[in-house]
Amino acid sequence: MFLQPPSGLDRTRAVLLDLSGVLYVGQQTLPGVPQALERLQAAGFPVRYITNTTRHSRARIVREMAALGFNIPPEHLATAPTAIRARLQAEGLNPLLLLTPDLEPEFEDFAGDGSDVVVLGDMGEAFDYAHLNRAFRRMMHGAPLWTMGMNRYFREGDGLSLDLGPFARALEYAAGVTAENFGKPDPRLFHAAVADLGLRPEEVLMVGDDVTSDVEGALDAGMAACLVQTGKYQAGDENLCGQPGAGLAGDLADVIDGLLDPACNPHDD
Repeated sequence: MFLQPPSGLDRTRAVLLDLSGVLYVGQQTLPGVPQALERLQAAGFPVRYITNTTRHSRARIVREMAALGFNIPPEHLATAPTAIRARLQAEGLNPLLLLTPDLEPEFEDFAGDGSDVVVLGDMGEAFDYAHLNRAFRRMMHGAPLWTMGMNRYFREGDGLSLDLGPFARALEYAAGVTAENFGKPDPRLFHAAVADLGLRPEEVLMVGDDVTSDVEGALDAGMAACLVQTGKYQAGDENLCGQPGAGLAGDLADVIDGLLDPACNPHDD
């Protein structure tokens, strides 16, 4: 059940889920999650997925999720790289791409000197002075900065790790610019994730472990939102939400229990 039900729970007709920290941590599926998802889908709730993960291609994410026991059709997974690729194609831009090798095939048809725009993905251990300085120099010559996310950190199997946001902030500060974020919490990615459902945003419940990117982002997009106490969650994160109406639950299984049996929720008016 919910520790605090989200506002608008009674309007929920579909569920949007973050991946890391909600379905799994490291290489381990979180307890009870597959069974809870089966109950949700058996009850007729469509499920869509959203992630700020930019170290891997969408195809690889789908494969790795399958290895963990989750069958996610690629078209049901929204990622920031796919959003950026669509924008690059639409505007015919020549990007400087700072990506992991695994993500490069998704952008293999973009070539040139990268003079139009700097595209920043999570390069992990490949983040170094040379890469960041190359991006900085392009930006000082007028190239805008597009980033695939602004998350501060995420949880891996051995603990918390720096995410993309700190590196994007460093480039913003150095070049005196503001990055355009294509990942969460940008409302466009939330809307794109559920566009095929034909529902109003307020009919979708977003579940995530990041109070800023997941919960506040979903609320800004007009959705209901619930924070779970798994993944990167730190004690007291729920108090950092700057908007009313967010829900709180121990884990995804508790969210689904509360959604399917609202009578068991505390404080539910």
